[in-house]
Amino acid sequence: MKIHRWIISLVFCCCVTFLSAQIRGTEITVVVSPDHTDWKYQLKEECSFTIQVYKAQNLLPGVVIDYELGPEWYPVEKKKGVLLKDGKTSVTGCMDVPGFLRCKVRASVDGHVYEGLATVAYAPEELRPHTSLPADFRQFWDTVLKEARQIPLLPTMELIPERCTDKVNVFHVSFQNICNGSRTFGILCMPKKPGKYPALLRVPGAGVRPYSGDVHMASKGVITLEIGIHGIPVTMSQMIYDVLSKGALNGYPYQNDNSRDKSYYKRVFAGALRAVDFIASLPEYDGKNMGVTGSSQGGALSVVTAALDKRITFYAAIHPAMCDHQAHLKKIAGGWPHYFYYFPQPSKERITTAAYYDVANFARLITAPGWFSWGYNDEVCPPTSMYAAYNIITAKKELHPYLETGHYLYQEQSDEWNKWLCRQLGL
Repeated sequence: MKIHRWIISLVFCCCVTFLSAQIRGTEITVVVSPDHTDWKYQLKEECSFTIQVYKAQNLLPGVVIDYELGPEWYPVEKKKGVLLKDGKTSVTGCMDVPGFLRCKVRASVDGHVYEGLATVAYAPEELRPHTSLPADFRQFWDTVLKEARQIPLLPTMELIPERCTDKVNVFHVSFQNICNGSRTFGILCMPKKPGKYPALLRVPGAGVRPYSGDVHMASKGVITLEIGIHGIPVTMSQMIYDVLSKGALNGYPYQNDNSRDKSYYKRVFAGALRAVDFIASLPEYDGKNMGVTGSSQGGALSVVTAALDKRITFYAAIHPAMCDHQAHLKKIAGGWPHYFYYFPQPSKERITTAAYYDVANFARLITAPGWFSWGYNDEVCPPTSMYAAYNIITAKKELHPYLETGHYLYQEQSDEWNKWLCRQLGL
């Protein structure tokens, strides 16, 4: 009986500890509301942002705020120490050129800082990229891929039994990339039932991490391949990736960004295309239906892959990065990784190189249908940059903005994304 009571007490204590560790949200909310519900304005039309600070869903009086207002990344008005006697105020602004106007607020309450923002659109359909298109852009990438494809894939496939299900086999795979010995690693999920299947390539967002593969989609009857970009196995412990991200791979987007032939992303872009080669080599692939999808850096890679390989029959890009790098040179928001914001006086070589790795230039080549989604409040991949690339795509496309989201997804947004992918895969 004593042991029984001790076990019950231990379980209770563990549950209490677990529950007490859950932290979700904040008591203070900063709300910034435009006066148009669709967050869209005509050029030169004034926008009024209402700023409100709530505590427990009630207006909080006596709050001190700082705010900045202007085109995203380049505010033209900044004010500090504004007292909100009744918990709210309004500020106004407008734009006379296409772009996005952002009001960002920081509120100080009891020694804590809380943020809120809203970003409204001014004629976004008129945005165009500022990047230059190199005369030999297509020739350069055709040559890169031709040379890469002279290197044999020499694929490896290692079953991961603990990840397999009754319907899906899961493999840790690798194949050669751009030169002998340079390999791309990923997780391949294959339906167990014999047959021919469509395929989906998942390309990663920025960072250094392991991957688990898309078992769920594979269980529906799809070959899925989720790749890493760094040429290292994707099944190691998180500690190893943490060490690499702070060491050899720290700042990898900027490595050799002054040379189109040595840029870190040359191998990355080529690796995504070699992944298409690998999928196409699988006897289980149906040879007809292959898509590519990803978010942020993965959104960029989705556009690049669809642009350079016509075996890609559809693609979905979520808040794509790497759009319109040169915009920052004109004090207009460009895409992550913001080469020319952080390095505002770049060499000619860096400017030239960036054009070969600009998603806006790949967007010109796309012929497959595409699905896009992003939020106006994205502070990592500015909507100005994404619209600039999206607007020059001439192939069939659709955009599903979720206005309030930043560099993340709402559940509804994720559901809509997956439903579209399933339709394209015939599920």
